[in-house]
Amino acid sequence: MGKRVIRIFDTTLRDGEQTPGVSLNVNEKLEIAKQLEKLKVDVIEAGFAIASPGDFEAIKVISENIKDAVIVSLARAIEKDIDRAYEALKKASSPRIHTFIATSDIHMKYKLKMTEDEVLERAVAMVKYAKKYVSDVEFSCEDATRSRIEFLIKVFDAVIKAGATVINIPDTVGYTTPEEMKRIIRAIKENIPDIDKVQISVHCHNDLGLAVANSLAAVEEGVHQVECTINGLGERAGNAALEEIVMALKTRKDFYDVDVLIDTTQIYRTSKLVSSLTGVFVQPNKAIVGANAFAHESGIHQHGVLSERTTYEIIDPVSIGLPKNRMVLGKHSGRHAFEERLKELGYTDLTREEIDAAFEKFKVLADKKKVVLDKDIEALLEQKSLNIPETYELVRFQIISGNGLISTASVRIKSGEEEFEEAATGDGPVDAIFKAIDRITGLQVELDDYSIKAVTQGKDALGEVTVRIKKDGKAFLGRGLSTDILEASAKAYVNAINKMLYKISEE
Repeated sequence: MGKRVIRIFDTTLRDGEQTPGVSLNVNEKLEIAKQLEKLKVDVIEAGFAIASPGDFEAIKVISENIKDAVIVSLARAIEKDIDRAYEALKKASSPRIHTFIATSDIHMKYKLKMTEDEVLERAVAMVKYAKKYVSDVEFSCEDATRSRIEFLIKVFDAVIKAGATVINIPDTVGYTTPEEMKRIIRAIKENIPDIDKVQISVHCHNDLGLAVANSLAAVEEGVHQVECTINGLGERAGNAALEEIVMALKTRKDFYDVDVLIDTTQIYRTSKLVSSLTGVFVQPNKAIVGANAFAHESGIHQHGVLSERTTYEIIDPVSIGLPKNRMVLGKHSGRHAFEERLKELGYTDLTREEIDAAFEKFKVLADKKKVVLDKDIEALLEQKSLNIPETYELVRFQIISGNGLISTASVRIKSGEEEFEEAATGDGPVDAIFKAIDRITGLQVELDDYSIKAVTQGKDALGEVTVRIKKDGKAFLGRGLSTDILEASAKAYVNAINKMLYKISEE
């Protein structure tokens, strides 16, 4: 008999998108879903179908395009939610409806205003209702870890009898501890006669920094599925990080004695893609995928690693798809060398058109930089438009600025076949550029966030600017890349406006 396989349920596109300031459009969600399929996650929670037309469309498109994973839509324990979930999922190869209701005293009293009997009745009725549509139904007791264990057992027992195939124990507010999580799972396994008929799942939040520890404790206690997100994205302090759970189970197979089916060589690329599209940067000291995760500054550490990697590295960087710099690329490098580097970096699925476009960007960048590094190439690849219509396109700009001068910007923007030019003054060159763009578009938007980071080191480093604009309470993210930080700023602002107009047209 083989080892127990832990199913990885990725909820980056649902719970991860609930990260404050994150809003993904349909094409961006599909791009992430395709990468999750390459990562070989078992289950993709594609969204919350009733939440918005955009969420519904994303689940529908993902259901039609992703064939190697179970596709899930979340639904409250309400008939209209379940109807909407099935409408979005019905073309999926392996659809699952994930319905939930809160079972803790505090949630039932203050949020639901329902009695235990009413919650139990609703849970059973809605599992039966979902079973009319799909055979695979997951049921979650929201705030399970703060629920009375007797009631939790009662609800789970009833929904299993009603046809649930997966029961999920969410630590909704990140309150529990590893030992408490084990006790809850033991109690459920010991007191529900039909527990062997279903998969047991956990979904841990990170409010006390224990999401991964609680998830791994659940694995020790015999659960079948762990719910998590790329880079630990999610509401408040986020969810359990997929990359940390997977690499813990892989690295300490001697302890956990389980298998996961994840292709770990896709972890780094997936992390970069999600960070790029959400605008949520990964902290340098983040486990597994942080910039410093495999960096060694101490002389003792450097000497040890050079003598034998395992002295200070418990994970081979190559195992997560982390690229290593080898051949130097520059303006004299040819297409063959460039394409070989793309393959080494894991970009093996690009179309000829995408490779040609990336090569053209590479040659332009190589004229500005002496050496083009792997991170530069990754940044260029991450700049794909994902078929978002470019309502506006930056043509050129000119800045007059300096100490004691009022910053003035002149900006030319193309829209369709026409070009428009405006000038504006501002508190600084970036402010002046943004105001000139506002004059051209005629849009009144609020700049909610602006950040700059260097993609690589050196004076000629690529600069990446991320802006978040708001209109009518909705946030839109834009990114720009250039060796000129003012050009990157203008590109990012225009990109955010294009995304906003695209999102509005979707709805």
